Amino acid sequence: MPGLDINKKTTALVVIDLQKGIATQPTQPHPALEVIRNAALLVRAFRKNVMPVCLVHVVSSPETMLKVNSDQSFSRPGGMPVDWSEFVPEIAPVPTDVVIAKKQWGAFYGTDLELQLRRRGMDAIVLCGISTDIGVESTARFAYEYGFQQVFCEDAMSSGTAEQHNAAVKFIFPRMGRVRKTAEILAALG
Repeated sequence: MPGLDINKKTTALVVIDLQKGIATQPTQPHPALEVIRNAALLVRAFRKNVMPVCLVHVVSSPETMLKVNSDQSFSRPGGMPVDWSEFVPEIAPVPTDVVIAKKQWGAFYGTDLELQLRRRGMDAIVLCGISTDIGVESTARFAYEYGFQQVFCEDAMSSGTAEQHNAAVKFIFPRMGRVRKTAEILAALG
């Protein structure tokens, strides 16, 4: 696998759905706490290097959720806790961060994420979060179609099952970018 070069002037970090209502769910192959710890390391490194950090979270209600006919639907038992969409404390936003609120799986559709990245001169993203095969993969597919270079931080993302995570990491992400570990990305940032 070739070495990893990250252009600090044109690369942003995009963190998907590390919020209290999602990051408390069981994940595999990496426990959510490990994903949060690794994402927090990336957030700190990007902030230290004065590189954009985009924190994405789902902010929806039963009225604004997508309602499609499907064989398997997502439903929340009862109401959502008041803090469901709040970011986990380890990556709490600071004033220089870009905060993106979304109502669907991917971070681009229906948001100004692309505009925020382009205005900052970004042409590459490092992507992480929960869930690998849902929010992260949906965002990655849009980013690929928009022409962004991508680095996927494999140990700073996870899914409901190891099979779901591994399918995206093994078959999808290598066709859209480079799959690396947190340590490799941190080393490339210096």
